[in-house]
Amino acid sequence: MPVMNMVAALNSAMDVMLARDPDVVIFGEDVGYFGGVFRATEGLQKRYGLSRVFDAPIAEAGIMGAAVGMAAYGLRAVVEIQFADYIYPATDQLVSEAARLRYRSGGEFSAPLTVRSPYGGGIFGGQTHSQSPEALFTHVSGLKTVIPSNPYDAKGLLISAIEDDDPVIFFEPKRLYTGPFEGYQDRPVVPWSKHPASEVPEGYYTVPLGKANIAQEGSEVTILAYGTMVHVSLAAARDAGVDAEVIDLRTLLPLDIETIEASVKKTRRCVIVHEATRTSGFGAELSALVQERCFYHLEAPITRVTGWDTPYPHVLEWAYFPGPTRVAEALRQTMEA
Repeated sequence: MPVMNMVAALNSAMDVMLARDPDVVIFGEDVGYFGGVFRATEGLQKRYGLSRVFDAPIAEAGIMGAAVGMAAYGLRAVVEIQFADYIYPATDQLVSEAARLRYRSGGEFSAPLTVRSPYGGGIFGGQTHSQSPEALFTHVSGLKTVIPSNPYDAKGLLISAIEDDDPVIFFEPKRLYTGPFEGYQDRPVVPWSKHPASEVPEGYYTVPLGKANIAQEGSEVTILAYGTMVHVSLAAARDAGVDAEVIDLRTLLPLDIETIEASVKKTRRCVIVHEATRTSGFGAELSALVQERCFYHLEAPITRVTGWDTPYPHVLEWAYFPGPTRVAEALRQTMEA
């Protein structure tokens, strides 16, 4: 079985689906000849031609509008928004058109549309290349929101997203694409050294949407995380010396609340970790759901470890998002409560 990093796994997923389904088309800014700013679509245009993999103007609203029309027509459009920060001009097309198409047409039309976008910090991209807007889309009925944490899941989840008959927002953590940057080994990126890769099947397989993964079993506290924060949480649990059960949500909507509930009822404590700002972040929804379903089992308050409620800092971004030190301290406090 080949070993792939996340970029290679995503490329493999799109390669598989382009070969498998003639209705799949891929487009966006620089995804064709250039192969994408992070090279996730490299080689696909050469292999499948200009009509299947092609570049689009720098016009996110136009990209998304075209994708909705293609999806309504019957194609399976896979569009790349070059950075999650650029998705805002396209939000009306996503919210008012794609998410509602099945319902407003009484089931006559659907929108099998996948929106790929790199998200989150860690590359010193500043305020316009590092945001984490996932909570905005989990608020929209009719959209599904997916965030993988490893190459195997990234490929399987992307294939599932492309095959889904409704629109899927697929956020890809930039810090997990190829791993820690040279020269920043002192930064707690992920607990890999230089090889953030794993075995990934070459051909077709799926990871189901709406099913969480238990990244690490434990008995003392449940950590709910997704994307890069799964690895930060694993490192924090090790540093804190806590027997933590780490739940990798994988899909924020639909959410695997059954796995969450079973874990919290077992451990009786819950810590939620995400990179986005705290207020109205997805952690608030998780906290409410855990409170509603597990209140009489809890032995400590639910704790959130998140980004700060400030505009995204540029040079201070490593102090902005949670690292193992902050998460480990939250775990200790939760165990002492």
